[in-house]
Amino acid sequence: MRVTVVGSGFVGATAAMRIVQKGLADDVVMIDIVEDLPQGLALDMMESAPIEGFEPNVRGTNYYADTAGSDVVVITAGLPRQPGMSRMDLLGKNAGIIRDAIGKVAAGSARAILIVVTNPLDEMTYLAAEVSGFPKQRVMGMAGVLDSSRLRYFISEGLGVSPARVEAMTLGSHGESMVPLPRHAKVEGKPLAELVDEATLERLYQRTRDAGAEIVALLKKGSAYYAPSAAIAQMVNAIAGDTNEVLPVCAWCTGQYGIDGVYVGVPARLGRAGVEEIVELDLNQEELAALRTAAEGIRAKCADLAKLG
Repeated sequence: MRVTVVGSGFVGATAAMRIVQKGLADDVVMIDIVEDLPQGLALDMMESAPIEGFEPNVRGTNYYADTAGSDVVVITAGLPRQPGMSRMDLLGKNAGIIRDAIGKVAAGSARAILIVVTNPLDEMTYLAAEVSGFPKQRVMGMAGVLDSSRLRYFISEGLGVSPARVEAMTLGSHGESMVPLPRHAKVEGKPLAELVDEATLERLYQRTRDAGAEIVALLKKGSAYYAPSAAIAQMVNAIAGDTNEVLPVCAWCTGQYGIDGVYVGVPARLGRAGVEEIVELDLNQEELAALRTAAEGIRAKCADLAKLG
């Protein structure tokens, strides 16, 4: 099993480290356009192997030929949104990066499964599918796993319980169009809605929607990478290990939840084929309406890509 991570910034490098330390792949390749950066990071990781007790099977490169034959490719390359930069500006800049990276990856790894992390996530996942020409079930985006983890932590913090005792999932889009599922959230087996009032629920959900921005504001420079890299590793584990674990990911819908022909965050069973199945939860009319609204919002944003050529 070969896993390639495109982009050696904090998210990409930390994801590669988690994948190596967890033994999720026989060969992990980090690639970046910055000369010697991935090589230096890989060497640093390998030098920690005797202490951490993992096989030193990570390498860095600046050449896509070295990524050929990858089974899973994680795309983290891209620019963060800067002050004064509009969403369309970010869309345009990262679309160019994604087109270039996906074209080169697809040429040497025609059977790979793509996990897109670059923002704006939903549009970049759609673009990756278009550029690669891969079957849609082999192209997915990472957002729901991250958002759900953040929500679970905020719930555990608020109620003073272990995060392991919290079940919660978010669907829809990454950010304002996130769709929380209060009826499906539980704490120590008890429905969350029975433990907190409506105002508390909304505060938890809003903090989850704003979680990335909250970290950016605290760091002053840079953005989150510990939680995003953990989410990536969980998805890689499900695919590489063929676990059929159900995780919320940005996946291509073909009629599920009344949504067709668009990428949106939904629960998906992941395995060696990628998205093995989209799992349809029992949603009420309000939840369905919110999910469908998120999907149509993503569809409209993806249309912006055509305007950018």
